[in-house]
Amino acid sequence: MTAHHGRVVKRTGDGILIEFRSVVDAVRCAVEVQNGMVERNAGLPPERRIEFRIGIHLGDVVEERDGDLMGDGVNVAARLEGIAEPGGICLSSAAYEQVRDKVKEAFVDLGEQRLKNIARPVRVFAAVLDAGDAAAAKPAPAQSGPPRLSIVVLPFANIGGDPEQEYFVDGVTESLTPDLSRISGSFVIARNTAFTYKGKPFDVKKIGHELNVRYVLEGSVQRGGSRMRVNVQLIGAETGHHLWAERFDKPAADLFEMQDEIVARLAGQLGTQLIAAEAHRAEQAPHPDSIDLYFQGAAWLNKGVTAEHAAQARVYFECALALDPGNIEALVGTAVVDNLSGGPLMTEDPAARLAAAEATLTKALSLAPDHAAAHLVLGAVQIHSNRAVQGIAECEWALALDHNLAMAHAYIGLGKYFIGRGEETETHVQEALRLSPRDTNAHTWLLIAGLGKLALGADEEAVARLRRAIESNRNFPLAHFYLAAALAHLGRLDQAQSAVQAGLALDPTFTIRRFRSTARSDNPTVRAQGKRVVDGMRKAGVPEG
Repeated sequence: MTAHHGRVVKRTGDGILIEFRSVVDAVRCAVEVQNGMVERNAGLPPERRIEFRIGIHLGDVVEERDGDLMGDGVNVAARLEGIAEPGGICLSSAAYEQVRDKVKEAFVDLGEQRLKNIARPVRVFAAVLDAGDAAAAKPAPAQSGPPRLSIVVLPFANIGGDPEQEYFVDGVTESLTPDLSRISGSFVIARNTAFTYKGKPFDVKKIGHELNVRYVLEGSVQRGGSRMRVNVQLIGAETGHHLWAERFDKPAADLFEMQDEIVARLAGQLGTQLIAAEAHRAEQAPHPDSIDLYFQGAAWLNKGVTAEHAAQARVYFECALALDPGNIEALVGTAVVDNLSGGPLMTEDPAARLAAAEATLTKALSLAPDHAAAHLVLGAVQIHSNRAVQGIAECEWALALDHNLAMAHAYIGLGKYFIGRGEETETHVQEALRLSPRDTNAHTWLLIAGLGKLALGADEEAVARLRRAIESNRNFPLAHFYLAAALAHLGRLDQAQSAVQAGLALDPTFTIRRFRSTARSDNPTVRAQGKRVVDGMRKAGVPEG
């Protein structure tokens, strides 16, 4: 420390405050300390290791008579230490500007962070450490078990043995492997390795051990006359327990189209099932890490959109980010929650929630520019905030990155409505439902279709779609209010008033004023159609507010 011109100001239990003549000296000392701890911890079990967090800031301080330092400069450094990873170093932007290009270490921009008791957000940079010889001397860690979301897709069995169907059977398996690889954080065994098990008897637990994966997907294909049946099952490789099963029974008219549809549906449903399985594992963990907490938040969202589920998900996502501010999935998760609050008008201030979602997504995409789900949610935010053309483009880009994102099709349909092409909305919603007919978000897509029909004056069709939306999720208030408007236009006022009461029971704060408060489109046609929706709500008895 003396070699780097540091002065120990005070020790506070397990912490220490050090003042340096320059930021460069501070960073060099911090790097030396952290690399030294890597060497010290080499070969020790986790419970005997010591891992420091270091925060570095450049700012004004006040020196007390006893030599202690006070002021925001000290407070910011302390908060930076708190958000650093164990063994890591975090710098404020003020400190980073002094050392960039002056030290060999690289830095990752973590964006603006809100630090406890600090009035303004602070832009934070994390040092990327290379422990050099110390790291090289550290023995390889013992096998700690398979990675999260690790899976092998075994070659599907061709029931009946018809050699003409073999190409179809193999095609389903081969297509699933890259599609599952698009699930963020997944680890999927390559096709060539998986196919070494083709036609051989196998033991799931043994395969899990050999390939070091948590999950095995197996299936079979059988053709009977003009129909094709595909059975699949997801198995926990460590326990051998069946976690999920699905059956597809389709006409065999166009095998290639059927193959694409089966693969798309499987990939979508498997993503949900794998997250549920990981969330269950995380619940049992005595010390869940940031990814464990993300899985638990995602599992809450996958239960269906309600204010309660969104609130529970937010708690887990925020806890995940407290442990790891760079957790991309948790960042996108918080943006999803904010979009849900602002988009379906589940809050008195939707503009603020949508703005918060966009800021979070901007940070996420700066860290992971090709994150398909982040582009999708950004598209949704833009569509909800009067930028439908941009939003449609974002959703199309999300589909280019991951063609299994059924939600993107539905939001494109909503975007088409907001640019005055509501007659096209239904087609996009139907494509979403084709890809994922039992999706937990299907009620949202049906609501979009119902809105499109209601705005165009096709009230009977609107009622049919909105009733289906409510059957899919009875706890989504906006569907009840749209249904009330459609019923009122049909002259069914008793049913309309009942729908309003059902909606108000879920959201007593909903009013026409809130509905009209956020302009989703400047298009004259859309404004006229929106007025028709409002007129229907008013006839049904929705409070003015």
